Amino acid sequence: MMKRLCLILVAFSLLISGCSLDELKSKAGMSSSSSENAGVPRTTVHDFNMPEASGTTIYGNSTIAIDASNTSEGYVMIKYTGTAPKVQIQIHNPDGSEYDYPLEIGEYHTLPLTGGNGTYQIDVLENVTADMYSVGLSQNVKVELADEFRPYLYPNQYVNYTADSEAVAKGIELSDDSTDDISFITNVYNWVIDNISYDTDLASNVTVNYIPDVDTTYESKKGICFDYASLMSAMLRSQDVPTKLVVGYSGTAYHAWISVYLEGSGWVDDIIEFNGSDWSLMDPTLAANNANNDSAVKDYVGDGSNYTAKYTY
Repeated sequence: MMKRLCLILVAFSLLISGCSLDELKSKAGMSSSSSENAGVPRTTVHDFNMPEASGTTIYGNSTIAIDASNTSEGYVMIKYTGTAPKVQIQIHNPDGSEYDYPLEIGEYHTLPLTGGNGTYQIDVLENVTADMYSVGLSQNVKVELADEFRPYLYPNQYVNYTADSEAVAKGIELSDDSTDDISFITNVYNWVIDNISYDTDLASNVTVNYIPDVDTTYESKKGICFDYASLMSAMLRSQDVPTKLVVGYSGTAYHAWISVYLEGSGWVDDIIEFNGSDWSLMDPTLAANNANNDSAVKDYVGDGSNYTAKYTY
C-alpha cells in the first residue's frame, strides 16, 4: 500500500512564501498585535503525555496482551510474544472503518483509537504462511474518550517519540522562541522544511508496512512525506498541540500531511499556509523540496480538493 507513497512529490516545484504571524492569525480568526499576551513567551511543556501499559485492564492469552487501561486517552497498547514470524493488527472503528497495523514482536506498542467514542473490535492476526494469517485474538473494547483531542496528543506507532527524543528537545527550543501556539506551529513548520530533505531513494524503494521513525528522520535530516508528517506531529504533540497525521491521496498518489487544532479556531484541516492571498494545505513535504514559484503547483494544492484523506493517526 505504501509503495507509491509520495512519488508525485518529486515532480513538484513550489516555494512556500513567507507570511507574517498577523496574517496567519487574522486568517485563523485570532487577534494579533492587540493581544494582551503580545511579547509574552508561550508556556513551554516539559511534562509530556506518554502512553503506558498500566495493567488495569488487560485482554489476551499466553502470547497476546491488549492493555486497554487508558482507552479514555485515545490509545491501546498491544504486545505479542508468540512464535509467528509476522503479526498484523486490525482495528475496526465504531463507524465501520478498518485500520491495519504491522506489529513488532516482543514489546508493547501503542496504537491510536481515532474513531471517536464507541465499541472497537481489535483483531490480532498471526502469520501462518506466505500472506495467510489466522486470528490469534479478537476483542471488543468500549471507548469513551476524555475529549476528542486525546488520540492526537500522544505518541503512537506512526508518531513514535519519547521524552528523550531530539525532536522533543527541538520542540522545547522552538516553543521557548514562540509567543503562542500559532507562532510555535509556524516555527516548527519552518524548521522542518528548512532542515529535512526529501529522500528520493527511499521514495523509490519504500516497502509495504513502512513505519516512520521520528528519531531516524531527525538525525539523518531526510525522509519521505510520511516521515515529514510524523516528525512534525511529534514536535507539535509533545508541546500539547493536537495534531492529526493524515494519510490519503494527493491526486492519485499516496501521500501524508497533517492537520492541527487551534484554540478558538478548531481543526485547521485545509488552511494553514498563507502566501499573501491564498491558503494551502499544511504539507511540509511540498514546501521543503521545491525551489521555484510554480503557479501550476499552487493551483494543484489550491483549496485541498486534490487531497483525499483515508486514514488519521
